This record gives sequence, structure tokens and C-alpha cells, in this order.
Amino acid sequence: MKLKKYISLTRAGILESLQFRLSMLVLCAGNLLYLIVIYFLWKAIYASSGQDSVNGMTFHDTLIYLVLATSLFNFMEMYTVWQMGRGIQSGSIVLELLKPMQYKTYMFWSYSGNFVVNFFTTFLPTFIVVCIVTKGAVPLGMNLLYFVIAVVMAVIINYNIDFFVGTICMYTESIWGINIMKQVIVLLLSGATIPIAFFPETIRRIVYYLPFQSIYNAPLTILLNGDPDIKDVAVTLGTQLIWVVVTMVISKLFWKISLPQITVNGG
Repeated sequence: MKLKKYISLTRAGILESLQFRLSMLVLCAGNLLYLIVIYFLWKAIYASSGQDSVNGMTFHDTLIYLVLATSLFNFMEMYTVWQMGRGIQSGSIVLELLKPMQYKTYMFWSYSGNFVVNFFTTFLPTFIVVCIVTKGAVPLGMNLLYFVIAVVMAVIINYNIDFFVGTICMYTESIWGINIMKQVIVLLLSGATIPIAFFPETIRRIVYYLPFQSIYNAPLTILLNGDPDIKDVAVTLGTQLIWVVVTMVISKLFWKISLPQITVNGG
């Protein structure tokens, strides 16, 4: 019965996403413009370096990484923080808390339909185009299976971080600045905007002890490795699994502690 409820929420999310076709076109246009900027920016960086390879990555490698990172970001992007913030500010969150499903679970599965739509409209087309344009530079083998597992855990980690930040709104009643700061931190430290290979050695070591690199860098590292060492894959997936558990526990405990802070119309 629970699975049926989750599938119903996924189906509703798919139908809702398909109602806003223009927004998807605008999103695609914006992403294309962003990728053009990325191309010329990194082309200039490599040209000024005077080297074909920087920190072990060629311009070709960097471009493939960033294009796939952008499409992966669009696939996994959730607006949990904004929705929680609006619900807390308007008081509509009280109605959602009365639903016969835990609020955190409901929020996740209500976005699952967006994941399905975004996968077929953003990530999959981008992945196919990259494979064709680069003439097989992206390896296709067991790394794809490991990549899927890594992405599933990355989605969960990303959602738990969003849910934690959204819960802060119970104390601040304003989430805009906090969410912007969260997005900057996650995108920077996850390797979505700058590959972690370009970070200074000390910062790189610190980043690998944080959950953010498990969101984008970990899946992409697995995907772009044509001959993955099973030990390296096990370490990467194991690290992700640890952060899945840690972020899940922390976000759940923080929600439980913060729930009494809800005030609606002064009540």
C-alpha cells in the first residue's frame, strides 16, 4: 500500500511538471547559454596556462565534466527549501502535517515526478549528445551501473541537506539569504562549478571529508572512469552511504526538535 502511495505522488509530479512546458524550454535555453559561457571561460583558462593538461585534466576532460555536472544539477535540483519556507510563512504547512504520511517523506516523493521528467528532458539528452560529439570519450560499461547507484544516493544526500536548511525557516521565518548561501556552498564544494581536481591540495582533502562532494563529484568520477577499480568504487559508494545515513539522521532530528517552533498567525 505504501508503494502505491509513492507511485501516485510520482505520477502527480510528472503530470504537474508536464503542465509547464514553457518553463522547461526557458530552462533549456538558460542552460545552453550557461554552457556557452563555460566553454569560452575554460578555453581562456587553458589558453592562458599554456599547457594542455592542468591538474591532470585536459580542456576536453574539463568540458565533459562540467557539461555533465550541469545536466546532473538540473536533474537533481529540488525546490524543497523554497516550498518549506513558503509553507511555514503562510501557515499551509499545518495542513501538510495533517496528511497520513510523514512530512519529510511526502516532500521527497512529491518531487520524484520532477526527477523522472528532468531525467528524460535534461540529463539523458545531454549524455547522449556528449557521447556522440566526443565520439565515445564517455566510457560505457559497468561504470554506468555504479553511476546509477551513486546518483540515487546523491539525490538522497542533496534532499536531506535541503530539508535541513528548509527547517531553519522555522526560526528565521525568512529563507532567501540562507538558501542562496547553501546553493553557493553546495555547488562550489561539490565540484559542480569547478572540478575538485583544481582545488588546492589542502582544501581538496578537507572537501573529501564533507558530504557535498558526494552529490556531484562522486557520481561523475565513477561515470568518467572507463576502467574503475572495484576498491575505489567501493570507497566512493561507501562514503556516499555513510553520508546518506548521517544527513538523514541529522535532518530528521533537527526537524523533530524544530517542529514545536512553528507559529501560524501568532498561534
